[in-house]
Amino acid sequence: MGCSGCSTGRGCSTASPALPGGCKNNGSCGVGGCNKLNVFDWLANMELPGGQAPFDIVEVRFKNSRKEFFRNTIGVQLNVGDVVAVEAMSGHDIGVISISGELVRLQMQKKNVKSDSQEIKKIYRKAKPVDIEKWQEAQGLEQPTMYSARTFAVKLKLQMKISDVEYQGDRTKAIFYYTADDRVDFRELIKVLGAEFKVRIEMKQIGSRQEAGRLGAIGSCGRELCCATWLTDFRAVSTSAARYQQLSLNPLKLAGQCGKLKCCLNYELDSYLDALRDFPEVSNVKLETEKGRAFHQKTDIFRRTMFFSYTSEPDNFIALSIERVKEVMAMNATGEKPADLTIKVIPTKIVEKKHDYENVVGQDSLTRFDKSKKKKNNKNKRRNPNSANKPNAAAGGAPNPNAVAGPKPNTGGPKPNTGGPKPNNRGPRPNSNGPGPNNASPKQNQGTPKPNNNNNRPRPNNNRPKPNNSNNKPPQENA
Repeated sequence: MGCSGCSTGRGCSTASPALPGGCKNNGSCGVGGCNKLNVFDWLANMELPGGQAPFDIVEVRFKNSRKEFFRNTIGVQLNVGDVVAVEAMSGHDIGVISISGELVRLQMQKKNVKSDSQEIKKIYRKAKPVDIEKWQEAQGLEQPTMYSARTFAVKLKLQMKISDVEYQGDRTKAIFYYTADDRVDFRELIKVLGAEFKVRIEMKQIGSRQEAGRLGAIGSCGRELCCATWLTDFRAVSTSAARYQQLSLNPLKLAGQCGKLKCCLNYELDSYLDALRDFPEVSNVKLETEKGRAFHQKTDIFRRTMFFSYTSEPDNFIALSIERVKEVMAMNATGEKPADLTIKVIPTKIVEKKHDYENVVGQDSLTRFDKSKKKKNNKNKRRNPNSANKPNAAAGGAPNPNAVAGPKPNTGGPKPNTGGPKPNNRGPRPNSNGPGPNNASPKQNQGTPKPNNNNNRPRPNNNRPKPNNSNNKPPQENA
C-alpha cells in the first residue's frame, strides 16, 4: 500500500519471478498481487470457431491506473502478463498486457471505442531484456525525481502538490502528476525540471480522489481505501445520499482521506431509495385527531415505523406503522378525524401451551437447584422391634387395619378356594425358642379377618399346632 508497485501494477512482471517490484512481500498487498487493475479472463478456456482469427487488439496497462488499447501488428500470440514495447507520442513505451482475445472486444464496446479507429496505436515487439533493464532503471528514478520536483515547487512558491512521477519506458519523457486548488502557472517549473533531469516534461493535474487512490491509506472502517484497492471509476457523491440514509450531516464523519465525501455513501443508496418508496410524504403534513394535531418526528426505515408527537406533548414519541399513517391521512383528506393516533387493541386471552411430555426430573426448571432439601420425618417411621413378626398381605398375613376399615362386600358371591392353603413366600416365622424346620405350618383359609386395634398386632391363631420343643432343640455338642 502506497509503494511504487501497489498502485501501478507494472512492477509485478518486471521484477524477479518471486518478488513484486513494489512492496517486495511476495505479492501480498491485499489487492491481488500488487495490482488493482487485474482482470479475470472468463473467455480464456473457450475455443474460437473453426477458421476465425483471434482478435488483433489487446489492452495494455501502465502506471497510475492508465490503460490503453493497441493493435497487434506483429502477428505473434500475446498472453496476459507479457511485457511489450508499444508506440508512444515520441519514442516508445513499455507496458504489460492486461486483456487479450475476445474479452477485449467487449471491453471496447463498454468504453465506446471502435475497433476500426485510426487512433489505436500499434505494438512494436515483445520487450527485450535490454528494454526491461532500461525500464527498471527509469522506475528507480521516479521517487527521487518527485522529491526534487517538490523542492523546486516550494522554492518557486507554487501552490501545488506533486504526488507522483511516471517515466516513459525509453527514459525520454516524464509525466508529473499534481493537485492544486487554483490555476497554477508552472512554466518556470517546467524549465527548471527540464534542465535538471534532461527529459521532456509533461504536467498533468489530477483530483484529490485520484491522489488518495495512488498513495493509499486506511479508512474509518479499518480497511484499505476502496480507491486504492479495487475502485477505478469515481462517481459523484452528494449530501442527498446521506440524507436519504438518515446520516448525520457532519463533514468530519462523511469525508474520507481525500477530503471529499466518501464513495461508500453510494453503495447502499439504491436500497434505501427502494425502501422509502412505501413511506408516505409527511414532511409538510400534520395529522389531525380529536386529541390534537400531530407532526412527524423521525422515521425508522429498517422497522418500517414512523414516529409522531402531538403539538401539546412534543416529547412524547408515538410509533405508528406505515399503514396506520396512510389510514389517518386518508381520513383527514375526507374531513374525518380519528379519536387517537394509536389503535386500541383488545387484549386476547393468553392460552397456556401444554407440553406433550412430562417433566419428571425437573430438568426444565431454572430454580431446581435453589430448592432446599426437606428433612425426612422419621418419628412416625420408627420400626417396631416386633416388626419382623408383623404379617404382610403380600406374604399371606392379615391386611393393615388402617388401610381397610372393614370387610369389602362380595358382590359376586363367595370366592371359591381353588388352591387350598395359601403358600407362604417368606418362609417360616422366627421362634423365640429357636429356629426349626417344622415350626411354621400353612395357614388355613378362615375368611376375612377382623381388624384388631390392639397396637396393630394380629390375633393369635389358636388352631396352630404348638411346636414340640423336645424335638426342635438343636443337638448339643459334647465338650
